[in-house]
Amino acid sequence: MITRRTVLAGAAVIAAPAVVRAQQLIKMKAGMVTGIDQLGLPIALERGFFEKWGLDVDIARPYATGVDALNALQAGESEIVQVGVPMIGAVVRGMDLVALGNYSGNAHRGGSDATMALIARADSGISKGDLSSLKGKKIAASFGTINHLYILALIEKGGLTPADVTLVNTPPPDMTVALLAKGIDAFVGWDPWPIIALKDVPGAVEIIRGGNVIAYVGFNVGMRPWVAANGPKIEKFLAAVSEADQWMRKNPKLAAQVGTRWIPGLKQEIAEAAMEFNIQQADRRLSANNYRAMWAALDRLNRLGFLKSTFDVNKHIEPKHILKVMQEHPALFNDLPPIPADVAIGPGYEFKP
Repeated sequence: MITRRTVLAGAAVIAAPAVVRAQQLIKMKAGMVTGIDQLGLPIALERGFFEKWGLDVDIARPYATGVDALNALQAGESEIVQVGVPMIGAVVRGMDLVALGNYSGNAHRGGSDATMALIARADSGISKGDLSSLKGKKIAASFGTINHLYILALIEKGGLTPADVTLVNTPPPDMTVALLAKGIDAFVGWDPWPIIALKDVPGAVEIIRGGNVIAYVGFNVGMRPWVAANGPKIEKFLAAVSEADQWMRKNPKLAAQVGTRWIPGLKQEIAEAAMEFNIQQADRRLSANNYRAMWAALDRLNRLGFLKSTFDVNKHIEPKHILKVMQEHPALFNDLPPIPADVAIGPGYEFKP
C-alpha cells in the first residue's frame, strides 16, 4: 500500500497547494492499474488535491490489470478502483459494481481509443494498414480487459473472426518480452507498453494506433453497498481527481514525471510520449456516450461468445455524483469540449440502445 505520507516524503514531489486543515480528513483507499491513463489518481495525491477536498487517500500498489484491481476491491484492499472492461465480466459473474465517473474516455464524442495500439515484430507478416493480414497470427492480449476488446474490434474491422487468429492471454508488462522472444507475432496494449515495445524491440512496427474502432471504457468503480453509503466521500474524490485531470491536461510533461514514480520501470521519455495520447481521453465527466461505450463493449463480448449473458447498463452506472461535481464546480472542466446537448444527461437518465 502506497500512502499519502509515503509519497509526500519523497524529495521529488512538488509541494501541494494550501489546504484547509481545520477539518478532519476523511480516510479512503483507492486502487489503480499500471497504465498511463490511470495517473489522475496518483497526481491527485502528489499535488495535494485529495487533501484540498478533505480526503486522506491511500493508493494500493498498481495492479497489472483491472481484473487484479477488482479482486483487490472485493477483498477490501480498496474502496474504489479504476477499471474498464473487467468490470463488465465481473458484473456478468455476479459482482454488484457501480461506475461513478470516467478515469479515461470521452463524454463529448463517441469513439476514443488513442491510448491503444497494435505492435508487431518486423518479420511477423502483419502489414501496416491491412488488418486482414492478422489472419493466422499469434497475438497477445489480456483477456477480459480493454485491450482484449480492442483486438476483437480490429479483427472484425479486418473482415476476420476470432477463430482466424490465436489470442494469447498475457499481462501487459510481459508483452514486450514475449515479442522480443518471438513467442508472439504481435500484441495489443494500452500505454506505456506499446511505446516501450517500439523502443526496446528491434524493428517493432506500430500497425495501428487508436483508430476509433472502440469507445474507451474506463470507470471509477465501487461495490454497490459502499457507493450507497458514501455519497459525500465519492463527490470529494471525483472533484479531486477531476482537478488532477485538468492539471495533467495542462502540464503533460510534469504529469509524465508522476508516471515514472508509479509505474515500475517507466522512463521519462516514454511517459512523455504516452501522455500525448492520454490527455486526449482524460475526461472524468459522464454522458450518454459513456453508457453507449459500456453497452457496445458488453454487446461485442457477448456476440463473439466471450460472455454468456448481458445486463442492463443503467443498473451499473450511477451518474448523480459526477453530475453534481460538474454542476457545482464547472471550472474543473472548462478546458474540455462541451458535451453536446443530444448526449448530455441528468440524474435519473436511462440509456436505451
